[in-house]
Amino acid sequence: MKERLSIVLVEDDEVACSRFENIADSSDNIAIVGVTNSSGEAVRLIKDNLPDAVILDLELHKGSGSGLDVLSGIGSQLPSSMRPFVLVTTNNTSALIYETARSLGADYILAKHQDDYSEEYAIGLLSMMSDAIRNRHGASDEAAVSPAAQEKRIRTRIRSELDLIGISRKNKGYEYLVDAIGLTVKEPTENLCAALAKRFGKTENSIERAMQNAINRAWSKTSIDELLAHYTAAISSQKGVPTLTEFIYYYANKIKDEY
Repeated sequence: MKERLSIVLVEDDEVACSRFENIADSSDNIAIVGVTNSSGEAVRLIKDNLPDAVILDLELHKGSGSGLDVLSGIGSQLPSSMRPFVLVTTNNTSALIYETARSLGADYILAKHQDDYSEEYAIGLLSMMSDAIRNRHGASDEAAVSPAAQEKRIRTRIRSELDLIGISRKNKGYEYLVDAIGLTVKEPTENLCAALAKRFGKTENSIERAMQNAINRAWSKTSIDELLAHYTAAISSQKGVPTLTEFIYYYANKIKDEY
């Protein structure tokens, strides 16, 4: 199964945000990895998550800044090889504003006042272009990507996988699992829980328990069809739930092959 197209949503309308998120939740190839109504926060989210695409509202009246500020920030703070595809949505009808947005890096502009505009249409457009967007990223010069940027990409990829099987980001084992898989992608660690305990200032037992509980909860709450679709490794445990080691190495090996 293909990796889902990762998107940062910059939108100040709460109803629209909910619609976008609901559509993404029901999609097999779209994942919203960050949502904000602030231009400054948007640039930070984009730098931290390095998404494939951004849905960017030009008018952030209920937030702060504007979509043009976001485009300017992306252009000045990210090398061209790491810039996402930017889908602008706007109520503005000014040709000058459109020209400015394009000059700052907007790839596609959708007018919200057009008859066929909807959140479904915007997501559908990105879904239709997902292969082309990924190929554009894949064609970039990987040598230009710093180790820090590569690590952010890997962590975003891990989070996308955990989201697919229903491990909640509110679960305290979630971040432990992200770190555990990330460390194993780099280099298998003999005592992973000890390394995490040192990093988070917790005991080894509490780290291990939190991670296994997060896995157990996903297997008890997520539908079996979803689990079988996204976790394809054999499970040796009689409980029908992957052990912590099985789980971490399954995702570490899967992601390592990609990077």
